[in-house]
Amino acid sequence: MRSLERECLNLKSVALRADHARTRERLMALYEICNGKSATQVGRSTGRNPQTVMEWVHRYNRSGMETLKYRHTGGYPPLFH
Repeated sequence: MRSLERECLNLKSVALRADHARTRERLMALYEICNGKSATQVGRSTGRNPQTVMEWVHRYNRSGMETLKYRHTGGYPPLFH
């Protein structure tokens, strides 16, 4: 198995085990791109702007999977847990 194929399978595996839905969405988008879909196709199927999808790709290429994990960045804490 080639390195790229392993990387694609790893993306899917990590995505399916991700704790947060947004992390799953981002990693599955990369998995789809890795398998030949365009950012436009992935954007259409996820309801995201293709530019957003490309930003995920660039972040992944620059900094790896960790950079795509969802992090709460502000706002009020939730009232109910």
